[in-house]
Amino acid sequence: MPAARIDLNSDVGEGFGAWAGGPDDELIPLLTSVNVACGFHAGDPSIMRRTCAAAVAAGCAIGAQVSYPDLAGFGRRFMEMRPAELTDAVLYQIGALEAMAGVADGRVAYVKPHGALYNAIVHHAAQAGAVAAAVREHGGGLAVLGLPGSEIETACAAAGIRFVVEGFADRAYTPDGRLVPRTEPGALLTDPAAAAAQAVALWEGGVASICVHSDTPGAPAILAAVRAALEGRGAAIGAFVP
Repeated sequence: MPAARIDLNSDVGEGFGAWAGGPDDELIPLLTSVNVACGFHAGDPSIMRRTCAAAVAAGCAIGAQVSYPDLAGFGRRFMEMRPAELTDAVLYQIGALEAMAGVADGRVAYVKPHGALYNAIVHHAAQAGAVAAAVREHGGGLAVLGLPGSEIETACAAAGIRFVVEGFADRAYTPDGRLVPRTEPGALLTDPAAAAAQAVALWEGGVASICVHSDTPGAPAILAAVRAALEGRGAAIGAFVP
């Protein structure tokens, strides 16, 4: 049986300077958790502060969307970083977002790696361990969002970190439960009805949080359809952290 509650999350605050980023104003009111870019793949100090304020106003949980230091590549290029350097990079990003969340009377409650880092720690044990080490060393009781059966899930279990299983309404899956690479045809689900049906199936399969990416074409309509479908099946929409 699925859990009564399901969280809805999205990557937000992904602008930089003159680039405004995604349709955050339309998405945040429909979300229960927001993964805020921390400056390494997107986001600048002012955008981070504004996004945290919007999240607090909407009652959303705030997560640190940590990345490789890859602003030019939007964090979607793998980087072979030494584990200690990756741990420090993750800690740095969490700390920066905590400052902005704090001035908005909010707090950082979880970590969600972004892009290539998210995909790498599905199978890259050393980098998964580095991310888990950053969360453990931070010492703030942060949860981690990720794919089930991944190296980061294993690393979190070893470090005593709460791991939250996530699914994607707007991404296609491979037969082994991994995400179809964005470079392949059909990697994105842009039809709201198809995304909503996948979200319901993911919830019924036991995921605790469902993501709709802010840069998926038609993201607000997709998220609205996902939320309506889940509520129509009796799911209570709510954050996985207080």
